Amino acid sequence: MTSFKVGYFVGSLSSTSINRILSQALIRLAPRDLEFTEIPIGNLALYSPDFDSDYPAEARALKDTISAADAVLFVTPEYNRSIPGALKNAIDWASRPWGQNSFDHMPAAVIGASPGAIGTAVGQQSLRAVLSFCNARQMTAPEAYIQFKPGVFTEGGEVTDDSTAAFLQDFMQEFRAHIERVLTVLPRSS
Repeated sequence: MTSFKVGYFVGSLSSTSINRILSQALIRLAPRDLEFTEIPIGNLALYSPDFDSDYPAEARALKDTISAADAVLFVTPEYNRSIPGALKNAIDWASRPWGQNSFDHMPAAVIGASPGAIGTAVGQQSLRAVLSFCNARQMTAPEAYIQFKPGVFTEGGEVTDDSTAAFLQDFMQEFRAHIERVLTVLPRSS
C-alpha cells in the first residue's frame, strides 16, 4: 500500500485555536497511510516581491516543506468573511517568485471550524478562489463546514460525537482517495 505525506496548515495563530484541535482530530481519524507534518506560518515576514531574488530562510523552509509533501490540507478559521492574513501571507510566499509556485498541481483539501452555524463557509470560498489561481487540485466534495460546539472535541483532538467523528473520518477517506487520483494523473516531480 502506498503512503502519502500530507503537509497541513492551521490558519489560526491563536494558542487556543479550535482549528488546531480540529486538525488533531482529523489526523486521529485519517487513514493510517497518511503521514502528517504541520507547515508553520507564524514566523513569516510579510511577503513582498522585493524578496523574490533572495528568499529569507523561513520562506525557503516553507517552500521546502511543501515540496516534501504529496498533498496539503488547509484547516482554517474564517476572519471577516475571508481567510486569516497569516494564511494568505504564507500562500503568497509559497506561490512566488513567479514560475516557482509550490501549489501547482498539488492535491489540496479545505476544512474549517467556527463557533457559528455556517462554520467557515464564506472563508473557505475565499481560500478556494486563491487556491484555484495557484493551480492547486482541490477536493471539491465533500465540503466540510464544522460548527465547533462545546464537548464535541477534546483539547487533544478526540471527537466525542459519533456522527461528527464519522463525517470527519469520511472526509479524510475522501481526501486520501483524492490524493491518489490526482497523483496518478499528475505525479509530483522529485
